[in-house]
Amino acid sequence: MEEKGKKDIMQNRLLHTPEGVRDIYNGECERKIQITSRMNQEIKKYGYHSIQTPTFEFFDIFGKEVGTTPSKDLYKFFDREGNTLVLRPDMTPSIARAAAKYFTEDSNIPIRLCYEGNVFINNSSYQGRMKESTQLGCEYIGVNSAAADSEIISLVVSSLKAAGLKDFQISISHVNIVRGLMEACGLNEEEEEYLSNLIANKNFFGVDEFLEEKPISSDLRQLFGLLKNMYSDPAEWEDVLALAEGYPKIYDALQHLKDLHQLLKIYGVDHYVSYEPGVLSNYKYYTGIILFGYTFGSGEPIVKGGRYDSLLSYFGKNAPAIGFALSVDQLLLALERQKIEVLKPQKENVIFYHKDLAEKAIHLAQENRNMGESTSLVELEDSGDRAALMDAYRDANITVLE
Repeated sequence: MEEKGKKDIMQNRLLHTPEGVRDIYNGECERKIQITSRMNQEIKKYGYHSIQTPTFEFFDIFGKEVGTTPSKDLYKFFDREGNTLVLRPDMTPSIARAAAKYFTEDSNIPIRLCYEGNVFINNSSYQGRMKESTQLGCEYIGVNSAAADSEIISLVVSSLKAAGLKDFQISISHVNIVRGLMEACGLNEEEEEYLSNLIANKNFFGVDEFLEEKPISSDLRQLFGLLKNMYSDPAEWEDVLALAEGYPKIYDALQHLKDLHQLLKIYGVDHYVSYEPGVLSNYKYYTGIILFGYTFGSGEPIVKGGRYDSLLSYFGKNAPAIGFALSVDQLLLALERQKIEVLKPQKENVIFYHKDLAEKAIHLAQENRNMGESTSLVELEDSGDRAALMDAYRDANITVLE
């Protein structure tokens, strides 16, 4: 009995996946393939070219200096030579490494790359997040301008619409707003980290309390008020823009968002966009705008991205860049909860035949397939429960050759 119990436990383990990963099959898998295909077609219209990078890389690609995922959240292992390797937690550093290696000659030509692949983050079990997920995204390398930023945001909107999503919002900020405010306050590293946590958690009562103890100007206190608000148009902060003129980093960031908004209006996507100066990212490599995409039915952002003008220099190539990563799994979940149909139901054709009619059955199946119709062949045995077999295909268009 003890031996049988051990065998049952082993068999049970063989049928299950580890915590944080899962199988995707049947209709869900078909929907996933369909929406990624639609989005990739849309991305190609903007002149982006596909790239694939390895599923695992050297640890340093995602090290602390890069400013990506914390080491404790990485899946780490060793190769035969003793090098520390990690499953990629984030696609952007991998793309930056590849761009620095392969695109070095025509530095004046912008690089537009797109990708689709799985990423791996060893989240704590209590967070309830999947440890393996699929990302689809783009990286625009070689141009630092509002025009490049607006192209990426327009591409995010176009991709989500291509997937079938209708109601969503893109939240945009600029890292130099918060950084400029902190620099103007003359904070030390510990104080900056404390204040960043308050802002990230939207604890603005805590922010006000913290600032009360600091000898800062009334103009600066008013500028901190930007962090509490969401704006649909940069014109809404015009009254405080003059206050920022004495703080170049803050002023330039706010002015950049104004220029960006004008371009988004030309693209016709400005109504999908809001501005939240108090939004921060966990990724430290961002240097300009950061963006998050939200929709109903998803507890997490479906899109993350931003400008990272210093990241490629870590790999030996000085080039500005901006990109986004879209969580395909979160998007699928949102589409399902919003009851948006991704695939139109189509009945499968099934041809039942006896062995002596195999040639006729195969020719008929091939005719159907050449017309784009899904067709399965099922050979009937002389013995067996024919009724039960056909009942298993009751939702299909059945043809019986006898």
